[in-house]
Amino acid sequence: MSFNRVFRIVVALLVLLVGVNITNAQKLTEEKLDAMAAKYALQSFPMLKDLLSIPNDAIYPEDIEKNIKWCEKAFGDRDFTTTRIETSTVPLLLAERKVKKPKKTVLIYLQIDGQPVDTSRWFQKDPYIPALKMKNAEGEWEEMDWSKIGNYDDDWRVFARSTSDAKGPAAMFLAAIDAIDDNKISTNFDMKVIMDFEEELGSPRLPQAVIDNKELLKSDMLVIFDGPMHITNKPTLVFGARGIATIQLTTYGPIAPQHSGHYGNYAPNPAFRLSQILASMKDDDGRVTIPGYYDGITIDAETEKILRAVPDNEKEIQDRLQIGSTDKVGRYYQESIQYPSLNIRGMQSGWINEKARTIVPDWARAELDLRLVLESDPERLISLVKKHIEGLGYYVTEDTPTKEERMSHEKVASFTYEISYQSFRTDYNTEIGIWLKEALKNAYGADPIMERMAGGSIPISPFVTTLDIPAVSVPTVNRDNNQHSPNENIRLGNYRDGIKTMIAILGQKL
Repeated sequence: MSFNRVFRIVVALLVLLVGVNITNAQKLTEEKLDAMAAKYALQSFPMLKDLLSIPNDAIYPEDIEKNIKWCEKAFGDRDFTTTRIETSTVPLLLAERKVKKPKKTVLIYLQIDGQPVDTSRWFQKDPYIPALKMKNAEGEWEEMDWSKIGNYDDDWRVFARSTSDAKGPAAMFLAAIDAIDDNKISTNFDMKVIMDFEEELGSPRLPQAVIDNKELLKSDMLVIFDGPMHITNKPTLVFGARGIATIQLTTYGPIAPQHSGHYGNYAPNPAFRLSQILASMKDDDGRVTIPGYYDGITIDAETEKILRAVPDNEKEIQDRLQIGSTDKVGRYYQESIQYPSLNIRGMQSGWINEKARTIVPDWARAELDLRLVLESDPERLISLVKKHIEGLGYYVTEDTPTKEERMSHEKVASFTYEISYQSFRTDYNTEIGIWLKEALKNAYGADPIMERMAGGSIPISPFVTTLDIPAVSVPTVNRDNNQHSPNENIRLGNYRDGIKTMIAILGQKL
């Protein structure tokens, strides 16, 4: 065979190969992605319902085990190998899938556990029996037969615990895997999917698990499929999240509740004392009054430009929250979440409502949370709060005070805290940011909204710091999903588009 003939054959083969690559690329046009997402959303609804039907409150390990087994089977059926990363309570689950000649290894984070439920405040039979609902003429959510989901409207919703936070995104991811497999869409990176079953407890075992399994988890970048999209419900990328720490503060009165007629005006009321402490921590504009609390935070011109690029409508945000004014920590929403927060997440003393009684309570308790940012050291912030309380004349102990402590100090309080995890933040122009931005632009025909920081917290900093990798969140769920509250839900249009987003990312070459 002549050289020229061999050359022509080689050229023809190259043209053919290029043609195949173009064909593969054409499969991920916006129109193709829309069609695939629609198909695989419908196909995956039974899977979504099945997953949501498994109770997943992390304080019940026997229920978590059912979720772990479900995930092992779901990922195993899709050619992932699974490994349990044992901890002192429940394991993390790692699912891996490799390709030939990978360019990178992408770690993907999914949360499977959910918040506790108060069944009395859910408008359905059971939070773990998914309910399909649409708004009726009066604007109220009305339950429909599940069989109607095959002809769903985008604004219909599925109500169940963890629909949005975050089993919905997990089901989207599995549906996206089915789509790329069935349509032979190749990836050029290895996937490691880490599933967290204690996120709503603050992932207390996660940091050590990452340290102990550093080589097993070794990756080049981290994608987090969690959180709500921008309030406009447009494609969103979030490049950071605040960390979280918690404080339990208790003040003390008489050793047991006392008749308010006999001992009112005599026995100090711990609820009033607690209220005075808490009120002293913030001014009327909602700013923390403790000196040094915001030290280290600066909003320079470049940061200001990034924050202002997010298309927030401040009036619309306030209208949705039905608030007539805002705290003045920042001048606008995006700026406000660049600072550490100090929040009262719950208070208790005595009895209220139909159980109210005329007593001087024996104790009063507040649960606080501090949302952290990169520039603030959580130990320093907690120390500032404790010193502030001591400065108000309180003897502060870590334990329930003894009789001797009660009798020898005018004001007594107990103070305990826990640091769950720190904040993380990734620059926009890193490889992961460019990759994800291109994938979403290809899927939706426009650049996604880019947020510097999310207000919520996710336990990502152990991965970022221990594995030394950048991380970006890809939120997919509707913001009005009642996250952490009764009647949590996911909008079906978001569910389908979430699948579309994930197909686009998995099919985008690194």
